Amino acid sequence: MPTGIIESLDHEARGITRREGKTIFVDGALPGECVEYASFRQKPKYELAHLVKVQRASAARVEPVCPHFGICGGCAMQHMHPAGQLAAKQRVLEDSLWHIGRVRPAQVLPPIQGAAWAYRHRARLGVRKLASRGGMLIGFHEWRSSYIADIRTCPVLLPQASNLLMPLRELLGGLSIAERLPQIEIAVGEKCTAIVLRILQQLSRRDEEALRAFADRHQVVFYLQPKGPDSVVRFYPLPGPRLSYLLPEFDLELEFRPTDFTQVNHAMNRVMVRRALQLLDPQPGERIADMFCGLGNFTLPIARRGAEVVGVEGSPALVARGHQAARANALAEKVSFVAANLFNSTEDWLAGLGRFDKMLIDPPREGALELCKALGGDAPRRLVYVSCNPATLARDAGVLTSLKGYRLQAAGIVNMFPHTAHVESIALFERE
Repeated sequence: MPTGIIESLDHEARGITRREGKTIFVDGALPGECVEYASFRQKPKYELAHLVKVQRASAARVEPVCPHFGICGGCAMQHMHPAGQLAAKQRVLEDSLWHIGRVRPAQVLPPIQGAAWAYRHRARLGVRKLASRGGMLIGFHEWRSSYIADIRTCPVLLPQASNLLMPLRELLGGLSIAERLPQIEIAVGEKCTAIVLRILQQLSRRDEEALRAFADRHQVVFYLQPKGPDSVVRFYPLPGPRLSYLLPEFDLELEFRPTDFTQVNHAMNRVMVRRALQLLDPQPGERIADMFCGLGNFTLPIARRGAEVVGVEGSPALVARGHQAARANALAEKVSFVAANLFNSTEDWLAGLGRFDKMLIDPPREGALELCKALGGDAPRRLVYVSCNPATLARDAGVLTSLKGYRLQAAGIVNMFPHTAHVESIALFERE
């Protein structure tokens, strides 16, 4: 059985060792450990391997809290102390910036961190009726598999969500459409908990009665989704509170639909918004762009600081939600929204929006390459980039620094998803 010394973790939290010029990625191994491993996939330049035995353990190795760890694919780092997770994610960010973008930040920002457990306000879970595995299964997918993990509790979900898993198994297993219900979403807001059922067949009358009784008993709101995300409709109860989250520092409440994109970690989102605005430093009288603005998570706080803000978003539905949020928070005069596909940005189109003093960019995993390329000679002097993918941030940072005259002043991680390999980060760029 081959052995190796683990040098570091990759972006999927796999341990990296090397043998005879090949890179070996070892699931479950931690930096500094001496491990035995068994390869299950071999390529000319690398191998993928399972951890067989830890001969010398890292001081950062801990006993996972979740009984499903190692089977469920929701978490990849529960065997590592939270402080070690932060250090590993910071290294992933810095390595990506240098090896992909050939840039280093002038300042490494202190990591933003919060509670390691019970932080997820929302989750999308697979559903499958399988008698051979205990009836109805609800959970994340198994590690590197399309199978659904047999999850009975989840310590990273808020308790009010985790506590619904077993009752939901019983409810959904008894529905006439149990085999035509592939997915659910749970979203916990400030005033209610919503459950979205992705249904491929119409509910029977008895099904509807069962859902209403469950909603009353557990104080939840059911939504039905017969097709895509835009087909979601509230089923029961029809009147009552809507989903929302708060940004207390800015005296804001933002309502959202259960399938809208919002950050799953509300506490960390509050701190991230604060950090972003500290870096952006919006001032009354300034004109600021918020690109990939969603329903206004950064747009409205910037406006609350007195600046005029233009939010640009590709989803017309989210633009409509942004308008609604601006009106509800008495900011309609400070904010305007534009529906546009930012992946098709050009210099002429961007110039048509007018001149901006500053800009915030918060793209999806694909990054903002075309937008960065479209920045012209009158580009904003300060740019804050919030990223959920270090590789695309690094690529775009290379464009901003080598082609657009920006300097990477600061960058750091936001531990939005403890115990996962996901690296959220924030960076500050400035130009003369």
